Amino acid sequence: MRKRHIHPPSSPRTCSGVHCAASAIAVAHAEPWTPEQVRGDGALWASRGFTLIEMMVALAVFSLAALALIRLEGATIRGASILDSTLTAQMVARNVAIEAMTDARAPTIGTAKGVEQNGGRTWNWTRETRPTGDSRIVRIDVEVMDAAGSRQGHLTVVRAGTVGGAAS
Repeated sequence: MRKRHIHPPSSPRTCSGVHCAASAIAVAHAEPWTPEQVRGDGALWASRGFTLIEMMVALAVFSLAALALIRLEGATIRGASILDSTLTAQMVARNVAIEAMTDARAPTIGTAKGVEQNGGRTWNWTRETRPTGDSRIVRIDVEVMDAAGSRQGHLTVVRAGTVGGAAS
């Protein structure tokens, strides 16, 4: 590849308006310059590596992706913790409801409260027994709260019973 060098006029006085315009037209119609000619060192552009700007843009894109993944990880951990609490509270609610369902006597109409240990944690439960439209059936609602008092689980069942606590 032939190297071309276009030198400016040696003195600003030697360039007349017509001469400079003709020179600019000649340069405009010449072949485009190669990167080697622009740099003047003859090295290939690709062999020099990435520029600082390119590296900073790549680092910024990578940082945004990494931050998104970290936020996703945090949301996943919080979701797993909530799921664990909810499932354990539902087990406690089911245990309390099954106890009320399998007891020989129907639970009395009203509210009962208690505390259970499950999954290494303390759970407070409230069981509310209410009559239904049929005097032979009672509705049992069980609500389970964690130690902070936040409702974590709820279960409703029905069983054979009598209104007012009398045996059927």
